[in-house]
Amino acid sequence: MDEELEDLSSRQKAAMLLISLGPEKSAKIFKYLKEEEIEDLTLEIASIRAISPKLKEAILKEFYEICLAQEYISEGGIGYAKKLLDEALGVDKASDVIGKLTMALQVKPFEFARKTDPAQLINFLQSEHPQTIALILSYLKPLQASSILSSLPSNVQGDIARRISLMDKASPDVVNEIEREFEKRVSALLSEEYATVGGIDAIVEIINMVDRGTEKHIMSELELQEPELADTIKKRMFVFEDIATLDNKSVQRILREVDNGDLAIALKNSNNAVKELIFSNVSKRLAEMIQEELEFMGPKRLKEIEEAQQKIVAIVRKLEEAGEIMIARGSGDDLIV
Repeated sequence: MDEELEDLSSRQKAAMLLISLGPEKSAKIFKYLKEEEIEDLTLEIASIRAISPKLKEAILKEFYEICLAQEYISEGGIGYAKKLLDEALGVDKASDVIGKLTMALQVKPFEFARKTDPAQLINFLQSEHPQTIALILSYLKPLQASSILSSLPSNVQGDIARRISLMDKASPDVVNEIEREFEKRVSALLSEEYATVGGIDAIVEIINMVDRGTEKHIMSELELQEPELADTIKKRMFVFEDIATLDNKSVQRILREVDNGDLAIALKNSNNAVKELIFSNVSKRLAEMIQEELEFMGPKRLKEIEEAQQKIVAIVRKLEEAGEIMIARGSGDDLIV
């Protein structure tokens, strides 16, 4: 029976579990699934003709063991769960269940933090060591991490960004210790697996989402402390001045999404290359209107200009992600569609 169970895919097991639970309970579970998951499971359920009593019992037993393991992990972490499962199921079975749980349910460190408002996390992180902050931010969603990084004191932002960039792998023991300390104030879920965290991709994604002022400050700090690292990050990022490197077709597509008021403010302190490219890709009348507005606009706060530029950069990144424009990275040989 174990061999028969092992031959089944995760999707087949899930479909058989739903059949075994009955329509009423299955319907409640469907409420928590994504549309594509519901569609896949529905097709799988439709293809199943019969489930033997022994197979049904084995699937329910495996599901129960995984639920039990997750409950123990939530109570006291992986070590605690392993100890109790060793006693209940035996050493080999316990290791197998925890392994399946980690892979199937993707138990990750700081799962609770990814579901917590960044404003709440900032209060807990401000007093932490920069290396601890860097580790935690590496496990968070980029939008959360960028919000927290922007709110931290400016004198530590560059240092934390550098630490995230240089981070490679984190030992489960180190992550476990940090998370346990953190969970005393918030709540926790831990995975014992080694996981790749941080790195260039992580910090680029975070910096891309912070406000323009924070971005400039971080890059200035990195240029002083780690010039080669700063250069590598710059080659992976897109900033407002980089609009000058885009082709006319891409610029025209971007401008269709940009508010003219934001455009005028964004061009207030931009370089001539950006202005010339923008003016060459709008109508003569609009170009004259923007130039006239710039002439009579008067002083603007730097923060206001940077916010307008950041709005346009967000549009550029959105269109790039959607594949509607192309941006040359680094030397320009690599085109990201």
